[in-house]
Amino acid sequence: MGSDYYETLEINRNATDAVIKKAYRRLALKFHPIRNRESGSSETFTELGEAYDVLSDPRKKATYDKFGEEGLKGGIPPEFGSSGAWSSKYVYHGNPDKTFKEFFGGDNPFADFFTNDTPLQFGGLQPGVVKTQDPQIERDIHLSLDDLFHGCTKKIKISRRVMNEDGYTSSIKDKILTIDVKPGWREGTKIIFPKEGDQGPNSIPADIVFIVRQKSHPLFARENNDLIYKAQITLQMALTGLSVDVQTLDGRLISIPINDIVDPSYNKVVTGEGMPLAKDPSQRGNLIITFDIQFPKKLSTERKHLIKQALAF
Repeated sequence: MGSDYYETLEINRNATDAVIKKAYRRLALKFHPIRNRESGSSETFTELGEAYDVLSDPRKKATYDKFGEEGLKGGIPPEFGSSGAWSSKYVYHGNPDKTFKEFFGGDNPFADFFTNDTPLQFGGLQPGVVKTQDPQIERDIHLSLDDLFHGCTKKIKISRRVMNEDGYTSSIKDKILTIDVKPGWREGTKIIFPKEGDQGPNSIPADIVFIVRQKSHPLFARENNDLIYKAQITLQMALTGLSVDVQTLDGRLISIPINDIVDPSYNKVVTGEGMPLAKDPSQRGNLIITFDIQFPKKLSTERKHLIKQALAF
């Protein structure tokens, strides 16, 4: 009489793949020769390996369900068969340890159940045994100066490995992480999503950390909470005065009169026209205007004379 693989694994014939895995895990741990030295445990362990090897493979399982062990091991009868894998004869490799290791992974499947040579109960971890968390996963998030001035919402799709319902297998799934960017955030600000990394049976998922990187802006540079604006002016303007028009990040056009003589080290500070403060967006840094003075490349003799007269004290 042939083997009943379902009976061996103590499951019904309509068992799902997850149920098959769960049953094999429970019984293989129970009857493994390392854990069970009773008479007959080795034979049972081998039977469990063969049963799982068949029922975990969709084609082997389909052949077994339709033709039984005789059809599986003897080949599908000619009137039903066709060329290829469906008509081949199944032979178990006879190494239940190989099946066991392939299921649990690694060369030492019992590594997860021993700590400092102390055996743990298979029903759960003993008190005092703590899973270690995977290292942080850091990713840059590039934001424009406008994003950091006004604040915005960014949605980022990540792909990560998550454990299936059986608790032993995993699959890759996508997830959307939402970042609410606050006005005034600076370069280097970190946004942490705890335990959103890959899941595993023997570790705590890593934290995912996004680090703010500020994109360059065509008009402004940023220093902490201040905005730096460089105005190009002529030597005449530098000496006689001017007005600088600046289009702000919030869409206003402000005009700043410059009545001082502008030398190469001169800066004009406009209070409260910089970046919002992250801790209090109602407060703002300053706008600092620097100047790039454009000197004439050459002067005629007459103009040199006029300039000497004008600058004579």
